[in-house]
Amino acid sequence: MAKTRVAVLFSGRGTNLQALLDACAAPDFPAEIALAISNRPNAEGLARAANAGVETRVIDHTEFGKGDEGRAAFEAPLQEALDAESIDYICLAGFMRLFTADFTRAWRGRMINVHPSLLPAFRGLSVHERTIESGAKIAGCSVHFVSSEVDAGPIIGQAALAVRPEDTAETLAERILALEHDLYPACLKLLAEGKARLGANDRVTFDGDLAPDATIMTPMAPG
Repeated sequence: MAKTRVAVLFSGRGTNLQALLDACAAPDFPAEIALAISNRPNAEGLARAANAGVETRVIDHTEFGKGDEGRAAFEAPLQEALDAESIDYICLAGFMRLFTADFTRAWRGRMINVHPSLLPAFRGLSVHERTIESGAKIAGCSVHFVSSEVDAGPIIGQAALAVRPEDTAETLAERILALEHDLYPACLKLLAEGKARLGANDRVTFDGDLAPDATIMTPMAPG
């Protein structure tokens, strides 16, 4: 059976790109990274993709102006690249660009993102700083379908950890990033296998028994 063809869009280091590349390298993984696209010519993730033998493209957003017109102009060559490679799903991996409503509608149910919070909490930027400042006791990450509203699309999966009293924004970010590297490929696998999908009511539906099997509680009472 042909594997699901995935494009990964990124703007920086590409650590989640690497996690997806590593997962897709397994012969039994149901998806393959067919294309890696960055909007920044110096993004470190480009080397990661090239080292894995994946075709790379750079579409520099600074060449297309600002506002909705600039976004639409940027999305035209982006869509051409996706069509040329017969892409089934887009994975955003630290892609620091907003899309037009037309683009998100066109890719409804086929474009996903990973965000370093337990959505709907802490949407947007400066997530870890805001988490520490809030006094939250549990933090984590979410993989969700992309919608026209930032970090507000239907949630596919989440992973959580306890915030430690000594955590800083930097240490919390590092620990959550490790969760992202496990959660993102797991969610992509469900989609590629057809075991998860976006329903007509903007809720994610699952096949089979995929309910979580553990409860996270913090602080824990002494044993």
